[in-house]
Amino acid sequence: MNKFEVRNMDLYYGSFHALKNINIDIPEKEITAFIGPSGCGKSTFLKSLNRMNDLVEGCRISGDIKLDGVDIYKDKMDVNVLRKRVGMVFQKPNPFPMSIYDNIAFSRPGATREEVIAAAKAAKIHNFIMGLPDGYDTIVSDDGLNISQGQKQMLTIARAMLSDAKMLILDEATSNVDTRTEQQIQEAMRALMKDRTCFVIAHRLSTVQNADTILVVQHGDIIEQGSHDELMQKGGV
Repeated sequence: MNKFEVRNMDLYYGSFHALKNINIDIPEKEITAFIGPSGCGKSTFLKSLNRMNDLVEGCRISGDIKLDGVDIYKDKMDVNVLRKRVGMVFQKPNPFPMSIYDNIAFSRPGATREEVIAAAKAAKIHNFIMGLPDGYDTIVSDDGLNISQGQKQMLTIARAMLSDAKMLILDEATSNVDTRTEQQIQEAMRALMKDRTCFVIAHRLSTVQNADTILVVQHGDIIEQGSHDELMQKGGV
């Protein structure tokens, strides 16, 4: 099914009330976009969907967060199983210091070379890889400086393409690249999101205006929701 239901969710970092009484249903195979100013709680909420906030000291969550009827916290869903179902493409990708091939294949051990190459082609990075001296066997340096920011992002998109994840979190995936590279990444992201349940964070309107639902977040609250046209007609935030 791949459907989230969130009820009466509050999240605290120590005494700081970061998310307040969140109540939303997220249907499968739809794109749900989150917009709002920096620090309003967008990333905090989405990280809670695959329990990335487990890594943050002092983080406390109350309420219910259910994936296909199973509460991912109270029912203690296995984190590794959860993260295979809910993948992430981060704002600042950090490829591993291994070959480009292994970086892509990391998301699905046992994938064939043909499948890895198909994922790279879908992510619009195959031609770049083939232009490298060692092609797919090129090692990404420890500091990652031998590939550009845009190429790192498309590498992580290729990894997500190859994964079995049916739900994806795209957290400002185009914010650190130039306009031309952004267009390439946007095209790759459209292919990536096909037939998946997707959660998108972005500040650029072009990234979110075609989402099925846009959630407007302020100070940890969801203050508006609807399609782009519906929100424009409301004339709100």
